[in-house]
Amino acid sequence: MKAIRVSEYGGPNVLKLEDIPTPQVGPGQVLVRNHAAGVNPVDTYLRSNTDNRGPKLPYTPGGDTGGVVEAVGSGVTSVKAGDRVYVGGTLSGAYAELSICNEAQVHPLPGNASFAQGAGVNVPYATAYHALFHRAHGEAGESVLVHGASGGVGIASVQLARARGMKVIGTAGTERGLKLVAAEGAHHVLDHTKAGYLDEVTKLTNGQGVNVVLEMLANVNLQKDLEVIAMGGRIAVIGNRGNTEINARSAMNKNAAILGVALFNTTPAQLVGLHAALVEGLANGSLRPIIAVEIPLKDAARSHEVVMEAGHHGKVVLVP
Repeated sequence: MKAIRVSEYGGPNVLKLEDIPTPQVGPGQVLVRNHAAGVNPVDTYLRSNTDNRGPKLPYTPGGDTGGVVEAVGSGVTSVKAGDRVYVGGTLSGAYAELSICNEAQVHPLPGNASFAQGAGVNVPYATAYHALFHRAHGEAGESVLVHGASGGVGIASVQLARARGMKVIGTAGTERGLKLVAAEGAHHVLDHTKAGYLDEVTKLTNGQGVNVVLEMLANVNLQKDLEVIAMGGRIAVIGNRGNTEINARSAMNKNAAILGVALFNTTPAQLVGLHAALVEGLANGSLRPIIAVEIPLKDAARSHEVVMEAGHHGKVVLVP
């Protein structure tokens, strides 16, 4: 089969299309024929061995796909050959024509969702759900500020928060992004390229501040978040690209919590509930992954450039 392989850590150019043996399904495993594979910023960090977390070489990147079950191993009962599925993690990598997964990594893809949308579920929506509900404990009636709300995780956060009954304030940096965030359910949208844009948060919350902040670029915004958070508010840090300095007294004065978010820290029990909620959201239409661009698998290097560009709208996917 065709697959992208990484044989050395480095820039996007280390992503190479190769012919490799088709993986064989084992007990408790599922073989999925991928119709689309999701590209996420974390894929670029692993490729470049950021924080020394790069996988053992060589490897096939990615963990998110949308496709059809090709075969199942002994003991598998939740899916069968021919089922439409989305994949949340693989054993063999996602940037490939086929992927081997554990049964627990494969989830039903409702008929109203495309394969590209299926590839856009796991990392964006699972991360948003984990941040919003497991870590920040967002509740109906509370307010949430979503930074970078036009990106994959941002759109997922807006849709999930709105479905839960939260008041949603989203930010974006382009006219197209602002319109997208509004269309996906944000009650208010702010242009984060304008000076003092966060002053509007205080006004929109009647001077109380927001209960929850979902932070995609903590090295730029964290101190500002502390200035607009409500008493007892929670800041969930989903993204960061450098060191930052804060005045800890800002957190002390508001009993505010700064919470790290990493999807790989979710427990098995959390993942079961999380994916049950995501499947239902896809089925009832409250969750609608937005696809920004579909790129041929052979051009995976370009996908890693696109996914890290500022101001992209929605999800980047590869098509085998």
